[in-house]
Amino acid sequence: MTKWEYLTAPVLIHNTKMILDNFGADGWELVQILQGATPEQLVAYFKREKQ
Repeated sequence: MTKWEYLTAPVLIHNTKMILDNFGADGWELVQILQGATPEQLVAYFKREKQ
């Protein structure tokens, strides 16, 4: 059975691509992005297979 680990991280709206590319390079798969407390604040949810 596959085991997963999860990560939540803030994402700056003006630098979204670079932030997501960095997490992707580390093996994290983006699951969802939700709005935080304000429209400028985003929270990204990631998962990757546990090693």
